[in-house]
Amino acid sequence: MARQGRAEGRSIGLVPTMGALHEGHLSLVARAKKECSPLIASIFVNPKQFGPNEDFAKYPRAFESDSEKLKQAGVDALFAPEAAEIYPKDFSTYVHVAGLSEKLEGRSRPGHFRGVATVVMKLLQIVQPHRAYFGRKDAQQARLITQMARDLNLDSEIVVSPIVREPDGLALSSRNVYLNPAERQAATVLHGALEAAKSELAHGVRDGLQLKDVLQRTLRKQSVARVDYAEIVDADSFDPVVRISKPCYVLLAVFIGKTRLIDNLYVEPRSPDSDDLVFHL
Repeated sequence: MARQGRAEGRSIGLVPTMGALHEGHLSLVARAKKECSPLIASIFVNPKQFGPNEDFAKYPRAFESDSEKLKQAGVDALFAPEAAEIYPKDFSTYVHVAGLSEKLEGRSRPGHFRGVATVVMKLLQIVQPHRAYFGRKDAQQARLITQMARDLNLDSEIVVSPIVREPDGLALSSRNVYLNPAERQAATVLHGALEAAKSELAHGVRDGLQLKDVLQRTLRKQSVARVDYAEIVDADSFDPVVRISKPCYVLLAVFIGKTRLIDNLYVEPRSPDSDDLVFHL
């Protein structure tokens, strides 16, 4: 289908997923459907991006219901390969994006981004879409994939779409199903911490360390929350920011019980010469 679409001069879209679909995934599909035809979605729980003590075995899988959701959303084709198709026997070639792969998520999850970059590269090579769609909740992943596509001159535009949230602010994630009712309520502390940082920024605070302290103090109010990291970083390099003067992310990785959740706030000056900020939560 993708090859035929290219031959006919149509714009091919790809929405890569690991399944366990929620409204965040479907928002990517909706956007891609408006911009591309044909639209292809993939479901592949990628073993190479899980560490030895992570949740690959129990990661939620719901192929039948996911397939129906994608069909109802207007996806033209579903690519759902077996692991042996993506990683044949004696597979030994990996993609590594230096620098970005070692920070934050990469530091907490060694080897994670090598697995992400490798599988995304393979999906882009197999499908060859004009556009591939990713969510901003995984901000570092989206930045890394954009860098990879640029560095390797890939013929695919990487499109990053906004975070989709529950009414109480919790970012949608396939891992939210791990939370029991008390943990689900406690998990709103991530959004609360980002809102607290946003409020400080709106009132003129620009000091990165001061904002980190606000994040930590807010998160500590929730007894079941254990902070992996809470950082303010440059939106391009993902290095720590001392003073907010250009686009940056407020990033969180927090364990609620045994479940690790991530979230972020994107901050950018309204104009190059302005101290007025625009927030994307």
